[in-house]
Amino acid sequence: PALLSRSLFPGDGEDGTRGAASLATAAPHSSPRVCGASSPRDSLSGQRQVHFTIIILQEMRRMFTVRSSLPCLAQVLKAKVAQERAFSICLVHGNANKLSSVHTISKFTTKKLKSIIFPLKDLEQYLVKNANKLNSHLFAPRFEDIAAAEQFFMPSKSHIIDYFTSAVRIDHAPVTAQPEVCFIGRSNVGKSSLIKSLFSLVPGLEVRVSKNPGHTKKMNFFKVGKVFTLLDMPGYGYRAPSDFVEMVEMYLQARQNLKRTFLLVDGSIGIQETDQIAIEMCEEFGIPYVLVLTKIDRPQQGNLLKVIMSVQEVIEKQTLGCFPQQFLVSSLNYTGIHLLRCFIAHVTGNLTIKEDISISS
Repeated sequence: PALLSRSLFPGDGEDGTRGAASLATAAPHSSPRVCGASSPRDSLSGQRQVHFTIIILQEMRRMFTVRSSLPCLAQVLKAKVAQERAFSICLVHGNANKLSSVHTISKFTTKKLKSIIFPLKDLEQYLVKNANKLNSHLFAPRFEDIAAAEQFFMPSKSHIIDYFTSAVRIDHAPVTAQPEVCFIGRSNVGKSSLIKSLFSLVPGLEVRVSKNPGHTKKMNFFKVGKVFTLLDMPGYGYRAPSDFVEMVEMYLQARQNLKRTFLLVDGSIGIQETDQIAIEMCEEFGIPYVLVLTKIDRPQQGNLLKVIMSVQEVIEKQTLGCFPQQFLVSSLNYTGIHLLRCFIAHVTGNLTIKEDISISS
């Protein structure tokens, strides 16, 4: 206030009481005054002083109100942004569930449709011309085949899809003659989330998903009608079961009806040391397997392309039993899920496909 008073009334004291009076005495030739009497000029100066004082108080009050309200305003804006973000996340999840059906995505444009079904092919266009191709054309089914494969993942009275049983050792595993596929990967790679996405068209089917690594401790079998069985293996690495090696190795070596092993790799970080050991194990046992990159919705496009190229290099230089084409999936927005369903139906012998020339070209 003192600084504000001095700026309005230069030359006055710090208390600001003489500012208005100094305006009245500024004239060099003023008439002599009688003690105790007041002139019109004195009255005018008093009015000015009161007027300026009121202006100062109003300005100070306004500044104080604005300053005190800023934190409240910031909190309101922050809460509003959080609310809008939460709403958008719910909207994304709600729409994502609809993407699990081929019928829904068939209404999209051709470009959008291919980006959802064939994410690897969609990303290949961003590689430089002299870069190695990603073998995205090796498994390129027609849209009609993808729609046909979806029928195997939809339950009916004659085609029951449900959790079957669990086992901790190979001799506890159910004996069945129908084809079997196995999903294995590092702890917290998104294995259970992927299986839940594959079975998203089955209402009421419970696939337990946890944010804590190492949640799956047993071999969980899911029976898909009379056509094939899907096995969810415990994760290796952090918090893996103590008998993991004995459980998994004996199963991979002894299971006669195992048609394909799906080895999952985190698409946001690429192949880790434990993943490399799993690849070497599959190579040693001579079993057919395929690499699946999960969580492709997390990394930026450039980082994802680097991971894809490094995985492709491992496939070409270090493997013999691995399928040359890697699969990219996102359990959040169902990217690549439809293609993976079709591949499972194909390798289990339930679907014969014809290559889509428009996709492979």
